[in-house]
Amino acid sequence: MKSVITLIRFTTAVIATLAFGIPTLLLRPFDRRGKIFHAFGRGWARTILWICGIRVRVQGLEKIEPGVNYIYVSNHASLFDIPAVMAGVPDQIRIVYKQELQKIPVFGWVLKYGPYVTIDREKRFSAMRSLELAAERIKRGASVLLFAEGTRSEDGRLQSFKRGAFSLAAKTDKPIVPLTINGSYDRRPKGKFLISPGTIELVLENPIPTDEGEGKEYEVSLMNRVAEVIRMHFKEPVTV
Repeated sequence: MKSVITLIRFTTAVIATLAFGIPTLLLRPFDRRGKIFHAFGRGWARTILWICGIRVRVQGLEKIEPGVNYIYVSNHASLFDIPAVMAGVPDQIRIVYKQELQKIPVFGWVLKYGPYVTIDREKRFSAMRSLELAAERIKRGASVLLFAEGTRSEDGRLQSFKRGAFSLAAKTDKPIVPLTINGSYDRRPKGKFLISPGTIELVLENPIPTDEGEGKEYEVSLMNRVAEVIRMHFKEPVTV
C-alpha cells in the first residue's frame, strides 16, 4: 500500500513540476534577474512538499537580515533538501547543484536554464568556474546555497566538508549562514523509493563574517567553524 501511495505522489509531483516548469522556462528570457523564476520555484517547492505530506519547520529566521546577500552552507541527505530550503527560507537563493541533476526531465532543464549554478565535481577547472559564476550571482543581488559535503549522504549522517563553499565566501566577503537540515533523510533516504510524510527542520545560525582573512588556511578555519555549528544542531536520522 505504501508503494502505491508513493507512486501516486511521484506521479502528481511530476505533473506539478510540468505545471510550474514549462511556464518558468518560457518566461526565463524576460526575467534577467531571476526573481520571477525564484517565485515560481518557491511555489513549486511548497506544492511538492504538500503532495508528499512534508512540513517544513524553520528556526532562526530572525538571524538573517532582509536585503543582505548570504552564502548558505548546509548538510545534504535527501532530494527534499532543495525544496525544503526554497520553501522555508525567504531569500532570493540561487542553488549550486551537481551537474548530474540536469539529466532529470523538466526539473533538470529548469535547473540548467535557470539562474542557478551547475558544478562538475570531476573537473577542477569547471568547478572553479562554477564558483566564479556563483560569485557573480551574489554581486547581482542574490544569495547562494551550497551543500558543504558535495553530495547526498549515503546513511543520513554528516560527511566531511569540502572547501569550495568557503573559498567562494572568502572571495566575495559575504557572510556564511550555517544551515542545518534535519529529518530529510527520514523522508526519503538516498536510493530508496518510499516517501515517508513528516517534518523537515531547518536551523539557521548567526551569519559568520568572511572578510577577516584570506588564503587556504583561512578557508579551512571557516570550514571547521561552520562544521562545528552544523554538528551542534544536527540530529541523527531515525531511519537506518
